[in-house]
Amino acid sequence: MTDRTMRQIREGLGYATPGVPDATIQTTEYEVSILPEGDINRSVFTITVQYRGEGRWAVTRLGSCLGTDGQWEFGIKGYDRGDDWLAAHRFDLTTALRLARKAAPGVTVNGRTALDAYRATYPPA
Repeated sequence: MTDRTMRQIREGLGYATPGVPDATIQTTEYEVSILPEGDINRSVFTITVQYRGEGRWAVTRLGSCLGTDGQWEFGIKGYDRGDDWLAAHRFDLTTALRLARKAAPGVTVNGRTALDAYRATYPPA
């Protein structure tokens, strides 16, 4: 079945309006944290993986961007930094999520890591 035929079927069923293009849906951001959803400390220990276009993703936290070297660098935009900076701070989604997961336990706030916060709140049984 062609896209045009599928569109006609959707219009006939009332799921699409003639002359109005279908809206697109795109995931553009992921939150990565070792703290569970609902934990009061989660927001300060969260890393964000954000879509930056052309299939590239940035790993960000509090105005900093994670590089291929595993170091956080202040600044999350590549404007005026050149292609080399962008190449070192933009990833495919799989790589970005892997790097964010790896960095998540070590996110530090006021000298305390996310792992410290987790262990203090959820001690082993």
